[in-house]
Amino acid sequence: MDLVFSSTTELAAAIRDRKTSAVEALDAHLAQIDRHNEAINAVVTLDREGARQRAEKADEAQARGDALGPLHGVPFTLKDMHQTSGMKTTVGFPPFADYVAREDSPVVLRLKAAGGVLVGKTNVATMLGDWQSGNPLFGRTNNPWDLSRTAGGSSGGAAAALCAGMTSFEVGTDMQDSIRLPAAFCGVYGLKSTEHRVSLAGAFPDPGGVARSVRLMSCIGPLARDVDDLALILAIIAGPDGSDTDLAPVPVEGMPELDLKTLRIVFAPAFPGFPVAGEIRAAVENLARKLQSAGATVEEARLPTLDLHDDLTQGGALIGMMLEAAQPEPPEEPTPVSRWFEALGRRDQSILAWERFFEGCDALLCPVAMTTAFPHCEPGIPIKVDDREQSYWMLPAYGAVFNYSGHPALSLPYAQDLDGLPIGLQLVGRRWSESRLLGIARAIAPLSSGFRRPPGY
Repeated sequence: MDLVFSSTTELAAAIRDRKTSAVEALDAHLAQIDRHNEAINAVVTLDREGARQRAEKADEAQARGDALGPLHGVPFTLKDMHQTSGMKTTVGFPPFADYVAREDSPVVLRLKAAGGVLVGKTNVATMLGDWQSGNPLFGRTNNPWDLSRTAGGSSGGAAAALCAGMTSFEVGTDMQDSIRLPAAFCGVYGLKSTEHRVSLAGAFPDPGGVARSVRLMSCIGPLARDVDDLALILAIIAGPDGSDTDLAPVPVEGMPELDLKTLRIVFAPAFPGFPVAGEIRAAVENLARKLQSAGATVEEARLPTLDLHDDLTQGGALIGMMLEAAQPEPPEEPTPVSRWFEALGRRDQSILAWERFFEGCDALLCPVAMTTAFPHCEPGIPIKVDDREQSYWMLPAYGAVFNYSGHPALSLPYAQDLDGLPIGLQLVGRRWSESRLLGIARAIAPLSSGFRRPPGY
């Protein structure tokens, strides 16, 4: 059994069936980190001693016959933004370089309670504010498929560690494609949950006890090498937790077994006015043809009559207002509260338009991003897409549309481009439909490349 590239569900089953131990699984992942992390720079905080103690306790509990959680003994890392007791949480920001929270966030608590063995933290963009993962504290993360290219951001360390076999799964945050874009760049699966599905409490270091301001569009979700793993981790972390009062008490259903012949999939090779590489456009069209041949009802999407560029602008304005509220001192001319409610009203129009759209289909197939992994560059400079320069700020556009609307969306690895880099495609569904969306992704998986182990790992 290849311990570092097994799925989370396979590894948990192997530990449960005593085909391997938690300590053996940990040692294999630590060896993989030692072998490859210097070049990739994905894992930035490593708790060897604490992880070993946790793995030994997991094996001792199993020897006693104690009840085992669904992640019993499985080693994992977390994006460096989840508050964790006894381990630094920095978000790549120098003022937080030595910050250690007093307690775990609800997400971390649930993963530990399920038996997971936390090994360390993975790299991010500074304050999660870019689509490349680099910061003054830890430097930049490289893509395992090509070290000269970015792993994406802000969950780039998470996606790269997963891709390189350094962790069994990850949990990221996604306010503007920050799970799905790096998942696509590294060739793994990544799920942005429905807004208010997973607790945001403790999802950002808070040394000063400031009132939480980021309450919209930011979503937490898992990254994995297998669809079943996404479903497993989502079921563990989702739902009300007694901390985040915005969470909806909507149960997470089991992932259904779906027949493609019963599904109606609409596809959009591009969105109006959004750039996209020809190979990505062709990949969407190619998968649509495969789905049709497999018996699904497939047609090109008639997207809602929305100004999607304006949606992006409005989403950026809402983010700006939330971040403004988080400042220690208000600006000289604070945004009027009336503007906040006007912005929410504008957003409601888009949410409802997409809800009506999804009444007519099971899922939308479209790009995750306008390009595959690009060479490291300074943030803000134009990005070449099919030899044409495109705005850097359009990198997350295809994903950010669904942060603005709050709909669940996932990135699935589909193929590779001419440079051998992963092409990820996006599946989007109606709100609260994660389980069905994951079932659709699993039904589609045989038609795609799925996760591929990068050469040399």
